[in-house]
Amino acid sequence: MARPAPPVHATRGWPRKISDNIAYALLVYTVLQIFVTVKQLKEFSGTLLPYMALVILVLAIIPICLKLERRWAGMSDAAAHDPQYRGAYRRDQLLIWAGAIGLPFAIAGLARMLHG
Repeated sequence: MARPAPPVHATRGWPRKISDNIAYALLVYTVLQIFVTVKQLKEFSGTLLPYMALVILVLAIIPICLKLERRWAGMSDAAAHDPQYRGAYRRDQLLIWAGAIGLPFAIAGLARMLHG
């Protein structure tokens, strides 16, 4: 006799949603960072500033995302589906996407200011 499958929640919990947002945001950030940096490599040939922007991805962005993800990972199953966390989820989601889209341009602007 086969065992019945454990119940599956109809919706994904907050930790999974945050994890998905972080994964997609890192992809967007990386693509933007590459395109913005490639443009600067052409403009600022001979400088290390564009390469420093890529180092920021490794040294700062990924650990920040991991720390944010860990905050949500420790939730119980009940809390992971509790609607009271919607506000905190939206706040963190906004932070993730603002960083993913804004940081490549902020880094490029800083490099331009330092170079120019």
